[in-house]
Amino acid sequence: MYCKCGNLDDACKLFDDMHRRDVVAWNAMISGYAQHGQGGKAIKFFGKMKDEGVQPDWITFVAVLTACIHTGLCDFGMQCFETMQEVYGIEPRVDHYSCMVDLLCRAGLLGRAVNMIRSMPFEPHLSAYGTLLTACRIYKNLEFAEFAAGKLIEQDPQNAGAYVQLANIYAIANGWADVSRVRRWMKENAVVKTPGYSWIEIKGVRHEFRSNDRLHPQLDFIHDKLDRLEELMKAMGYIPDLDFALHDVEESLKSQMLMRHSEKLAIAFGLISSPPGMSLRIFKNLRVCRDCHNAAKLISKIEDREIILRDTTRFHHFRGGSCSCRDYW
Repeated sequence: MYCKCGNLDDACKLFDDMHRRDVVAWNAMISGYAQHGQGGKAIKFFGKMKDEGVQPDWITFVAVLTACIHTGLCDFGMQCFETMQEVYGIEPRVDHYSCMVDLLCRAGLLGRAVNMIRSMPFEPHLSAYGTLLTACRIYKNLEFAEFAAGKLIEQDPQNAGAYVQLANIYAIANGWADVSRVRRWMKENAVVKTPGYSWIEIKGVRHEFRSNDRLHPQLDFIHDKLDRLEELMKAMGYIPDLDFALHDVEESLKSQMLMRHSEKLAIAFGLISSPPGMSLRIFKNLRVCRDCHNAAKLISKIEDREIILRDTTRFHHFRGGSCSCRDYW
């Protein structure tokens, strides 16, 4: 519970105070370290777990592979995958294969990831195709993107994420005709896009923001704070990443739209609504975009604050201008 709420320190204290630690407790801590970008500690915990005579189970290896995913330990992850059956007699499940696809995708080994998907002894989980599609956006690989999106839509025609990701990849390549085609495809299949939003809790009250939010009562103060932060960020070398303003409009408008992303609105509101030095905990229902990630690093330095941002993939701890993920997520 503490790990999933972003409070890793209290999770560690509770674990240390336990008189008896079963495999569930060890798995929770390994997974917690992994999700908070501390893959090295997760793997050390795995070694300590074995030293104390606790037998790993299949969930343990999902947690260890997740740690490898978030810290770029591709070789160690492949070694774990290859030896889990030989050494511990654990038959790889679809979850382990999905982790391996993710590991290879994040390392830029898209061809090997596709080969692993095709060679699975069972039907790949939809998340494997989703991971590949996300990686195709990062590495701008249209061929594999169309393959992954096609498989996702074939198995789940209402999967809005597949259409949106594919449209985004076309948009980055300035293929606006293809973007329009995908959007028509969505309309024909009556697919509804899941809106992105972020939220923060202040004094026990949850405040929710959507991109270009027009409803929050303190929106004027939030925009004023963001405008001042933008000036300071640009003085530090910040350049808006227009790949994440996916509309066919002028660059000045794209920059303005980027500064109104939901996580930036939540961060600005947290800054004006809490005392100096207080850590901010922000949650997002989609993956954080690269521009917001870059901005959060700079804001953490400008404001001398820790900003903890949880997206659908992991926790990001921003402190002093850097992130716990070391820009690998």
